[in-house]
Amino acid sequence: MTSVLQAQALGKKYGKRWALRDCTVDIPAGHVVGLVGPNGAGKTTLLKLASGQLEPTAGDINVLGGRPGSTPAQLARVGFVAQDTPVYAGLTVAEHLRLGARLNPRWDAALARERIGQLDLDPSHRAGKLSGGERAQLALTLGLAKRPELLILDEPVASLDPLARRDFLQGLTEATAGHKLNVVLSSHLVSDLERVCDYLIVLVDSRVRMAGKVDQLLATHHRLTGPRHALDRLQHVISASHTDRQSAVVVRSDAPIHDPAWTVSRLSLEDLVLAYMDKHAAENRRVALEVQR
Repeated sequence: MTSVLQAQALGKKYGKRWALRDCTVDIPAGHVVGLVGPNGAGKTTLLKLASGQLEPTAGDINVLGGRPGSTPAQLARVGFVAQDTPVYAGLTVAEHLRLGARLNPRWDAALARERIGQLDLDPSHRAGKLSGGERAQLALTLGLAKRPELLILDEPVASLDPLARRDFLQGLTEATAGHKLNVVLSSHLVSDLERVCDYLIVLVDSRVRMAGKVDQLLATHHRLTGPRHALDRLQHVISASHTDRQSAVVVRSDAPIHDPAWTVSRLSLEDLVLAYMDKHAAENRRVALEVQR
C-alpha cells in the first residue's frame, strides 16, 4: 500500500453550499501527515469523509484500499479524534475503556490501561471532571487502543494550553514510534505540526497547494532578499513583498542559488506555509480585480 488516502474530484455539499469541492489529494502511507490550511479550506470535511462519518456528494475517496465506513471491518481500521476531543462527561475513565472494548473488535486493553496509568488518570473519575488536557489524553488513548491502521486527528489540541498541547503531542509521538501507525493531523498551529509531522499538505479552497516530506520542502524553498530590479532573473516565485528598493521573495529551487544580487536565508515551516497561503490570496485578489474591470 503506497497511499492511506486517495481522493479524486471529491466534494461534499450541504444544501446549496459546497464545504469541499473538486478536491484531489494523495496521502502517502508510513508518515505522520500534517494537514494545514485556513478556515473554510475543507480540512474537517475531508477528514470526516475519510473516517466514514460523511458520504461524498461528488467524486471518489479511497482509504486503506477501501471505501470509508463501508463495512464494520473498514470502520475498525480507522480511528478519529475530533477537535472537541469527544468523551462522555457522565462516564468514568474506566467506563470509557470498557465501552471502547465493547465497540472495537481490535481493542488493546493492555495498551489502554498502560496509558491511563502513565497519565496518572484516576479510573474512577468522571470525564466531565477532568481538565481539558486530561480529556484530550483520554480521547487519544481511546483512539490508540482501537489499534487502527490510520489515526485521524482533527484539531485535537486547538483548545489546550501550551503545556497540555506539549504533553498531548509527546504522547502521540511516543505512540507512533512504538507502533506501525499512519497519522493525519490537522492543525492551525504549524509549530505543533513541525514537532510531530514528517509530511505536510497545505489545503486552500479544497485544493492541495503544497505537499511533500517536511525536510525536502524546507530544503527546496528559500527566502531571498535583494533589489527589485533583479526579480526578472528569478523562477518559481511563491510569494513576494516589496519596499521601494528591496524585495523579499520566497522561491522554490532544487539547486543552490548563487546569484550575488540575492541574500539567501532559511525558512521555517510556518514561513513556508504562509508563503503558499499568501500566493493563493494574491491570486484571488488579481482575479477579483480583473472581474471588476
